[in-house]
Amino acid sequence: MKSPSVALIRQRYAHDGGAERFVSRALEALKSHNVRLTLVTREWRGGEGFEVLTCNPFYIGRLWRDWSFARAVCRRLERESFDLVQSHERLSCCDVYRAGDGVHREWLRQRARTQGALGRLATALNPYHYYVKAAEKRLFGSARLKAVICNSKMVRDEILNHFGIAREKLHVIYSGVDTRVFHPDLKRHRAAIRAQYAVPEDATLFLFVGSGFARKGVATLLEAMARLSADTYLLVVGHDKSLEKYRVRAQRLGLGRRARFADRQTDVKPFYGAADGLVLPTLYDPFPNVALEAMASGVPVITSSKCGAAELIRDGENGYVCDALDSSALVERMRQLADREKGERIGKAARDTVAGLHLETMSDKLLELYRSLLSRS
Repeated sequence: MKSPSVALIRQRYAHDGGAERFVSRALEALKSHNVRLTLVTREWRGGEGFEVLTCNPFYIGRLWRDWSFARAVCRRLERESFDLVQSHERLSCCDVYRAGDGVHREWLRQRARTQGALGRLATALNPYHYYVKAAEKRLFGSARLKAVICNSKMVRDEILNHFGIAREKLHVIYSGVDTRVFHPDLKRHRAAIRAQYAVPEDATLFLFVGSGFARKGVATLLEAMARLSADTYLLVVGHDKSLEKYRVRAQRLGLGRRARFADRQTDVKPFYGAADGLVLPTLYDPFPNVALEAMASGVPVITSSKCGAAELIRDGENGYVCDALDSSALVERMRQLADREKGERIGKAARDTVAGLHLETMSDKLLELYRSLLSRS
């Protein structure tokens, strides 16, 4: 019997990207079950056991980049024969779409909360946002689309609200986390990381991990830090093109050595071990892997109501949730975690919450979906 063939589409691979980690795990899950795999991409570094189909047309700017890739891929797929095509980009020529980036309309709606009238007008007139919204509409209206993988119930509901797609096409599959690697035992790194960044052993240390500081609320976090006591510290792990601007902002807020910027790190595990809490006051995030990693490591998470991870959190029991722009609520929740005993109790509850979200659980659910779709082919 011929092995089923599956194409996975992802424009670029970045070693620290959440979507890319999901693609890697999907590839691993499929190739161990006698499925012939082809990755369709502009650029891919690492991985084996699958073919790579390169589509890398010339472009200038992000609109041309996304449009040219979508056009090239759809034209190439017309000449190929796959039993199933899964895209991680907004393309209408796929059978399965993973909505890892959420809904662009919803992101723009949340972003508008921080913009003045001119900013909102500039966004409305920006041709790139017009293109992405149109691409989403074509995608979710495509007769070819059989299934959408949503990484949170929040994203599923947003797709329903904005596009009216048939509910049975929407499948919530949480990203998995390696609970053996991300484990409370990471606390063994506590002393070394704190010594490296001059954080006192008895201080409360909050951690932020991610890129895209404006979207993920670093400005709000710095403002909250300025209202907390002198024995509260912050470590920001991740790169941003405006990193220096945030360093200057921290200084102007009087944070001095209490706010440290560690830039991008190849291994964030020791930082979870050093932290008393992960703070992610994001304007919009479908479901950040860092929230799962922190919870699995026994680190309490404070995040926003427009973060997909919030649906796993019971406020005050296994973490905290507040509005992304409510700095007073954020300050209060950070003060709660300054109580070491309470923080440890909440961290243990967080670990228990994600204990069943293994990588194997995610793989099993993906395979169940793929088998169901392939049986209809």
